[in-house]
Amino acid sequence: MEFIAPNPSPHKPKYNFTTLICRPFSRWQRCYGKRSIPASERPALSTLSVISVIDDDASVRAATNNLLRSHGYTVHTFASAEEFLRSAHVNGTSCVIADVQMPVLSGLDLLTLMHAQGYRVPFIFITAFPDESVRDRALKAGAIGFLAKPFAAPTLIKCLDTALQRHRGEAGQ
Repeated sequence: MEFIAPNPSPHKPKYNFTTLICRPFSRWQRCYGKRSIPASERPALSTLSVISVIDDDASVRAATNNLLRSHGYTVHTFASAEEFLRSAHVNGTSCVIADVQMPVLSGLDLLTLMHAQGYRVPFIFITAFPDESVRDRALKAGAIGFLAKPFAAPTLIKCLDTALQRHRGEAGQ
């Protein structure tokens, strides 16, 4: 892994993303499986699944929305965890894809709050600031995946498929 010189700004990534594109973090991504399956071949997962994407970066929300819709998912996007919690979509969400670092309520805070309120929806975290201690906290809190931005589209789709399959398996028990 190549690191750039330490940066005193807490708002800038400390990783050089020109050489770091998820690969060194692949061991962190607990989402493995076969190739990404086109939406036309996965009606049970995609057409019945509602994905909530929560990120304070509008471009990330738009790109993730487009990717997931192209795979047949119903997608709702939110600029903050608070906006998501105020929405009518909390109960109908099949999976949450959330940024780790957001103003006011972080992605980890949202996961903790939802678990405390009895929601067991799977979470996938995405972050421009991959940090091992945050990753460990996220996975211990119950996150299915932890992806470094920018992430490869097939990686997110595999992770989402894994999250939905596990969630459906737990619901059936």
